Amino acid sequence: MDIFGSPEPFEVDLGCGDGGFLLQMAAHFPERRFLGIERLLGRVRGVCTQAEKEELQNVRVLRIESSYFLEWFLEPGSISRLHYLCPDPWPKTRHHKNRLIQDSLMPVLHTALANEGEFLFKTDHEEYYEWVLDHIERSGLFSRLSWEEDAFFYPKTDFQLHWEGMGKTIYRARFVKKM
Repeated sequence: MDIFGSPEPFEVDLGCGDGGFLLQMAAHFPERRFLGIERLLGRVRGVCTQAEKEELQNVRVLRIESSYFLEWFLEPGSISRLHYLCPDPWPKTRHHKNRLIQDSLMPVLHTALANEGEFLFKTDHEEYYEWVLDHIERSGLFSRLSWEEDAFFYPKTDFQLHWEGMGKTIYRARFVKKM
């Protein structure tokens, strides 16, 4: 999929919601290209409207399910960084099958990432955090990187700000693709 007019890898905000994180990243890094993935049409329209208003030429938004996008829409090695921030943790055991992070997704994610591509994940839900760590580690396809709070520019999502305001802990993990 060549939505930017060139084949270089781009960053993806999976489940970009209202686009707050995506638009801040695009404004801060005009030399990078960003793709927001969102399944809700109203959110997609809102992000597109805001990107146009801010004259951000390095942002695109695609309305599609995240897993379908990762598996079927990408050329191998096309993502430099995949941001998966504050997703629904599907906390009930019977709903765990709805979580995006599954054993079957690990090779798909590995293929989608460019050489030295990164996967960045944040959640307020400790059990889901442990779930993601377990699935990534068992796959053997990624190495964990350190991620200090202010190591680099990384805006907070509205969900993160809300949860921190309630005193909740935000768990974060950063991984790099193994070659």
